[in-house]
Amino acid sequence: MNVKIIKNEKDKILVEMDNQTVAELLRVYLNEDEGVAMAAWKREHPSKPAVFEIQTKGKSAKKALEDAAARIEKETDKVLDEFKKAIK
Repeated sequence: MNVKIIKNEKDKILVEMDNQTVAELLRVYLNEDEGVAMAAWKREHPSKPAVFEIQTKGKSAKKALEDAAARIEKETDKVLDEFKKAIK
């Protein structure tokens, strides 16, 4: 997956990424965070990468992104453990 930071400010980050599934997953988790004012992505054309935008209120955008990624990782580890238990 290719990721490119376009803009990195304290309360706003723009990230270009070629995986819209990951962008959507991040959007969902970020919008659950009370410190996030807005998290959304758009893609101008199927041949172009998605542009993901995070705006925060009272929390740095970088910290919000890191927190969301950590929650996603924790949740996917939990799902993986459940699958491993189920196939034993």
